[in-house]
Amino acid sequence: MADLNKPVIVLVRPQLGENIGKAARAMLNFGLTELRLVAPRDGWPNPSAGPAASGADSVLANAKVYATTAEAVADCAHVHATTVRKRGVTKPVIGPDEAGRLVQTLPGRHAILFGPERSGLETDDVALARNILTVPINPEFASLNLAQAVILIAHEWSRTARALAGGDTVLVQPTVEETLPPAPQVELDGLIAHLTRMLEPREYFFPEGRAEATRRTLRGVLTKPGWNHLEVRTLRGILTTLERDPDRSQT
Repeated sequence: MADLNKPVIVLVRPQLGENIGKAARAMLNFGLTELRLVAPRDGWPNPSAGPAASGADSVLANAKVYATTAEAVADCAHVHATTVRKRGVTKPVIGPDEAGRLVQTLPGRHAILFGPERSGLETDDVALARNILTVPINPEFASLNLAQAVILIAHEWSRTARALAGGDTVLVQPTVEETLPPAPQVELDGLIAHLTRMLEPREYFFPEGRAEATRRTLRGVLTKPGWNHLEVRTLRGILTTLERDPDRSQT
C-alpha cells in the first residue's frame, strides 16, 4: 500500500464530527491516510470524531485544516469534485473507475473533494476541479451519506490500483518520459488571477449580472489544458509583457 499513488481526501465544510470520523474509518479501510478539512462547521479537533472513527485515529491525528478549498488543494495537480450535478460549470464527467485509473496513471498529487452533508459542493468549489466525479445511482433515491461516498471512491481506487498492477502486486508510480505533471493549483490560481486583473479594467466581466458566470467559464477554460509549471510560468511572462507600457519599454 505504501507505494501506491494515494489521493488526498478533502472534506469541504463538513458538519458533524461523527461523519468526519466515519469518513476517516472508510479511508483507512482501503489504505488512504491523508485527510484535509475545509472550515469544519463545529471546529477541529472534534470530540465526536474519535469514537466514530473506530480505530482510524492516525487519520484524524494527521488531518489538516484549511480556511478555503483553494488552500486545501493548492499543492495538488489534479482535483476531482464529487457531485451528482454539474452546478453551472462545464467539466468532464468521470466515474469512480476512471478516477482510480487517473490517480494511478497521471503523475502528481490528486485531491478528491467531498461537499458538506446537507448541500454538497458549491459551484465555486467545483470550479476548482479538472473534472466531476459521480457515481451511477438510483435516480429515485440519489442519497449517499458522507462516509458512504468516501468508501465508494476509496474502494474503487483500491480495486483499480490492484487491477492495473496485476493482482496483489504493489503498483509503482509510472514514469512518463519528457512529460511534466500539471502545475499545482496555487500556480494555476496565480495565472487566473493575473489574467482576471488585466481583464477587469477593460470591462470584460460586464455586465455585472453575468460577471460570476463569466469568471467561472474563464477558470474552466484555463483549467482544462492541465499546463505544467513551465507552461504556466511562460503564460505569466506573456501577460507581464503585455502589461508593460510599449513606450517605456523602448527607452
